[in-house]
Amino acid sequence: MDYLNEYAYDAQVAGLYYAISHTNNGFQVTLTGYSHKLEILLDTVIAKITTFEVKADRFYVIKELVIKEYENYKFQQPYQQAMYHCSLLVKAGSWPWTDALEVLSVLEPEHLSRFYPQILSRIFIEYYAAGNIESNEAEFMIQHVEDVVFMGTKPLSQALFPSQHLTNRVVNLEKDVTYCYTKEGMNPSDENSALLHYIQDDFKLNIKLQLVALIAKQPAFHQLRSVEQLGYIIVLMQRNDSGIRGVQFIIQSTVKSNVNALIEMKLEKHGNLRKESVYFWREIQDGTLKFDRKDHEVVALKQCFQFQEIKASIWVLQRSEGYFGWNFTGGSICYLAAEVTMDHKPPDLTLGILAAI
Repeated sequence: MDYLNEYAYDAQVAGLYYAISHTNNGFQVTLTGYSHKLEILLDTVIAKITTFEVKADRFYVIKELVIKEYENYKFQQPYQQAMYHCSLLVKAGSWPWTDALEVLSVLEPEHLSRFYPQILSRIFIEYYAAGNIESNEAEFMIQHVEDVVFMGTKPLSQALFPSQHLTNRVVNLEKDVTYCYTKEGMNPSDENSALLHYIQDDFKLNIKLQLVALIAKQPAFHQLRSVEQLGYIIVLMQRNDSGIRGVQFIIQSTVKSNVNALIEMKLEKHGNLRKESVYFWREIQDGTLKFDRKDHEVVALKQCFQFQEIKASIWVLQRSEGYFGWNFTGGSICYLAAEVTMDHKPPDLTLGILAAI
């Protein structure tokens, strides 16, 4: 992106936008704008990618910016750090930012100069085109990119071997098994703590969970933000069952109107081309390719709730008398403020890859 700044103004005037961003498996090039100019912009971007050279002065400037970006992770809100650690735990092959920072601190221009040709030596390219562009035009642009990359007397790259294709692997959380991960806050001046409870389930239960979230969204926000003026996202209520103390989150409602509302949301067309492209590209990027996902979700909603009402009681925390600890169904991330003593943290329970899919 830094080397393309000289084209930024001209592209903007021409109604074009470009971006190069990193992904888990490589990098992504995004181009939007008037279709009759996209080919010119694509040629420019691909030329910069294929003829990339490391400039030492810019390398150190960008390196410093990236280092600061990683170091600022510790100053994120606790809930943001909880979300980050949840992703780190359930996504196989994820690298913690501390590892990246350690490598980045010793990285020099010559390291990148040697590594970049390796990146392009064998590649796999996925494309998605949408909007005011004919299929033959899209195919021509794609073929042009592949000719630049794969063809010639000394091709820049070769196609990946089938065994080299990367897959997205996620930890399968078994039923009736408790997982808990705790971490002390990295920012001593932040007095807040955060709890993230993650439920991983099958397709039908997942759509039920979406419906519960829809039902709970407005009343929870009204009570806690407007009435209580608190920053929490759930209603807490004490409970004592034969000495087993805890707090619970209870929702009880007639489902019909909420089911219809969620169905309408699922059937609503994408507001613009950008939203539609982001939706379909997410299916491609995740490798799921379930482009009719919303249709299946609507069918599941109608089947699940045709004669049902929801009475959902979600246990958030549970504590026994004389025992300071929390137990969860599913997976939970407790992110504690730095001042909270770790003697009172939730117990470390078995956590590992049970089955990766």
